[in-house]
Amino acid sequence: MAIREILQIGHPLLASRASEIDINSIQSKEVQAWIEDMIDTMRDANGAGISANQIGIPHRMFVMEIADNPRYPYKPKMPLTVVINPEISFLSDKTFTSNEGCLSVPNMRGNVERHLEISVAYYDEKGLHQTQQVSGYSACTWQHEYDHLDGILFPHRVAERESFCSWDSFKNYQEANYAKHVEALVSKWGS
Repeated sequence: MAIREILQIGHPLLASRASEIDINSIQSKEVQAWIEDMIDTMRDANGAGISANQIGIPHRMFVMEIADNPRYPYKPKMPLTVVINPEISFLSDKTFTSNEGCLSVPNMRGNVERHLEISVAYYDEKGLHQTQQVSGYSACTWQHEYDHLDGILFPHRVAERESFCSWDSFKNYQEANYAKHVEALVSKWGS
């Protein structure tokens, strides 16, 4: 439908909790257009995911997709997934370090601790209730996008301030080692 402007850190909408969507409205033209706009905007920006509030829609939904993404060559593939009114629970205390960036925090990266094993429940674009367990590296994408819905951006979760760096510095000095870290996670956890 349309490629929308991506709101940047500091915008009040990004710092607010998004509101639930009436599940009876999921099939409406309005909500379906929002979903298409999220997909178009995410793909245009080479993102791995984008939440509705990042493009000015204050509701609890996001999309994710990882195919041949030049920004994230080390990330395991993920089919296009539309997530509405999600709930996430942690299945264990096991965590891993995820080096993250964000379309709303341009040209910055930082290390965030994420849970390795999560359970997710949500509605898809057809209004069907879905549940699944996600483990390994892919769990960080779910948690990153879910955080957006509660007004949390990755810099709010960075514990190691020295891990903040520009995208270019990450590519030049850290990406090769980080790709090995991700490969080990994927090898162990399958995603």
